[in-house]
Amino acid sequence: MKKLSLLIVVLLLATSVRASYILVPMDKGQKNHLKAYGIAYWVLKRGVEIDWLLNYKGGSFLFKSNQAFINELVIRGVSYQVISNASANGILEKISSNDVNMDAMKLDKPPKIAVYSPKSKQPWDDAVTLVLTYAEIPYDVVFDDEVMNNKLPKYDWLHLHHEDFTGQYGKFYSAYRNRPWYIKQQREFEAMARKHGFKKVSQLKLAVVKKIRDFCASGGFLFAMCSATDTYDIALAANGVDICERMYDGDPADPAAQRKLNFKNTFAFRNFRISRNPFEYEYSNIDNQQYERGLRENNDFFTLFKFSAKWDPIPTMLTQCHTQVIKGFMGQTTAFKKRLVKPDVIIMGETKQAKEARYIHGTFGKGTWTFYGGHDPEDYQHFVGEEPTDLNLHPNSPGYRLILNNILFPAARKKKQKT
Repeated sequence: MKKLSLLIVVLLLATSVRASYILVPMDKGQKNHLKAYGIAYWVLKRGVEIDWLLNYKGGSFLFKSNQAFINELVIRGVSYQVISNASANGILEKISSNDVNMDAMKLDKPPKIAVYSPKSKQPWDDAVTLVLTYAEIPYDVVFDDEVMNNKLPKYDWLHLHHEDFTGQYGKFYSAYRNRPWYIKQQREFEAMARKHGFKKVSQLKLAVVKKIRDFCASGGFLFAMCSATDTYDIALAANGVDICERMYDGDPADPAAQRKLNFKNTFAFRNFRISRNPFEYEYSNIDNQQYERGLRENNDFFTLFKFSAKWDPIPTMLTQCHTQVIKGFMGQTTAFKKRLVKPDVIIMGETKQAKEARYIHGTFGKGTWTFYGGHDPEDYQHFVGEEPTDLNLHPNSPGYRLILNNILFPAARKKKQKT
């Protein structure tokens, strides 16, 4: 009888485990927000769907339990709860109510991720590759060869690394033109342009920008930070116009370049003025510069907007966080003047007193794009040659969470149902 009783207990426990779910809370009680996204990606890779619970405990994750998942959560130091099938259904019923600003998005397939970045080492790090590595989310590095050889359709999501798509080498000429890394980069980029049949780097970069535009139009998800945001749009606006001075491409810029810009071509910005000074560390007046912002590290914050989870699920997903107020951080392109942002663009984060947008989103064709101002969410003013941020010291970074929201976004499809 004792053996029979023990067998019944074991069977009941096994049934309980099969019927249970794992809830990964993403509110302030989570020990490691960043690695939680990596867990979500890891679970999707194993063919298990996830409910992303928008606005529930900071954008929590809910999925079927098994011991392998629990082991991985423990190894990665991610907070979790094992809950019953009835409790999981209760949560889904609660958030489906029209009385609450919550919803469930079904994540069903891990996105294939690419990062557009030079293959050679750069004298600066990139926040996206840092957080992907820390969260243990796999990605491929692609650059001009892969883009020009039409490899982008292999991927669902593309990040544009700290890049200058205008062909002006980051406008580092004044400060760094004699540095070995600058000289090497210029030689490499010029060789790449010749390889693909272009006389100038700016012409190659424009061709790359158009390929990326086509990727987005066909349903791809595009994400960019820092100077990759405004230089992308500047390159589109300057299609066929020489905006590079002699030190960048061997001949003078078109003196009438400004009036020849076509803002109908751009994703996010309009009516901006390009910088004609080759020694200025700015591309245009899109960027809200430090002297214009009137902010310093101690009072530089931006606020996330609240969206309707049921009616505006995309910006809701992209703004999931455990706080609405995010500390600011600078970059070559820190923030976008709101008056230069197109009216159909969704502003998801702003610094109201500085009249600037920090985090914006839009659609193009069948795809979407997201631009995020600044360089490193946990390094207020990151300098060339500085050591990369150690994310072990920032496992709950709200600014880095916004990046990872974009990583999971391509896996989402709306599906409200009981488990």
